[in-house]
Amino acid sequence: MATSSTLAELITTRRVLITAGAGGVGKTTTAAAVALAAAMRGKRVLCLTIDPARRLAQSLGLEHMTTEAVDVRSEILEAVGVPASGSLTVMMLDTKQTFDELVRKYSSTKERADKLLGNRLYQYVSASLAGTQEYMAMEKLIAVKSDPRFDLIVLDTPPTANALDFLDAPDRLVEALDSPTMRWFIQAFQSTGSFSLNLLARSAALVLRTLGRVTGGGFLEALAELLAQLNDLFGGFKERAALVKSVLRSDEVSFLLVTSPAPMSIREVRFFSERLAEHKMPRGAFVVNRVHMPPKVANPTDQQIDDVLKLRGVVADPDLASRVGKAHADAVRLAQLDAFFLGQLAEHADARVPVIRVPEFATDVHDVEMLAHVARTLEVGGV
Repeated sequence: MATSSTLAELITTRRVLITAGAGGVGKTTTAAAVALAAAMRGKRVLCLTIDPARRLAQSLGLEHMTTEAVDVRSEILEAVGVPASGSLTVMMLDTKQTFDELVRKYSSTKERADKLLGNRLYQYVSASLAGTQEYMAMEKLIAVKSDPRFDLIVLDTPPTANALDFLDAPDRLVEALDSPTMRWFIQAFQSTGSFSLNLLARSAALVLRTLGRVTGGGFLEALAELLAQLNDLFGGFKERAALVKSVLRSDEVSFLLVTSPAPMSIREVRFFSERLAEHKMPRGAFVVNRVHMPPKVANPTDQQIDDVLKLRGVVADPDLASRVGKAHADAVRLAQLDAFFLGQLAEHADARVPVIRVPEFATDVHDVEMLAHVARTLEVGGV
């Protein structure tokens, strides 16, 4: 599948941009900066994010982000050059609320939905079942994708140790709902409407009786009821999982693969990129955050260092020039290491998928001007 050559083209031609990568590489900041870059081009943008840092919310003039769609104030956007036609709306994913909406939609009756939502174990399961947060992020994307209020949806994926969890989430959730353990409990509950170990195989019943002595019979009954009720939703979840995978393969969507220059992060994002290619899901660009840039002067002399210190009004002690020279040499080495690993990434990406380098900044993103600076860096293709 052909890909665009710049982020500006992706912003112009795509309906959905998804930032993906391992935890701690700057996905959320990248998602917010991409969304702001689109707004600066006059787009009406929704940025759907996952548990953002408070300072990122504050950079957009918000005390904190909420699970309700909130418009960033026009005066804040105007200050960084967003035209009147552009807007930025932000929303934080609420996993349980999204799961609740699916329950109401796919339960066979309202009574069944109410019973499941009232189950004492549901609150835990709806937030903790394998793949739930990743799946619900995509489910929310499907829900807002057709909203005519927005030209572009930017989705920040959940922070995971392994970025592949996001791709596998639909299958993992369906597998969890169709597992042998689920079938054990459903078999023990559905025929009589109450929990009966007599209906299970002897080995399964023995395991569950042992578990019951530890947790109490009431827990097992509640668990059996919960699983039987979830089974009522299985067809709906399976249908939605197929729809999610179809949307992720469409020409309207592109993935922005976010990483740092660290070798482990580079290896993981390459593996994730390969999986996207296997699934025929479109890769839009690699975004490499916190890149160490080489100093403007490669090998300054002691005299050059002294001259710069004097120009800046620094009172030099006998060892200061030597310490500055050592720090400069360290900066050169870090930049060389980053360049080496980014060269490997560029070979993997080839000409079809651009590698956008974002330099390491002296401070974190803490205001809208800094976020706009990141946005412009991304839009022009990095440094």
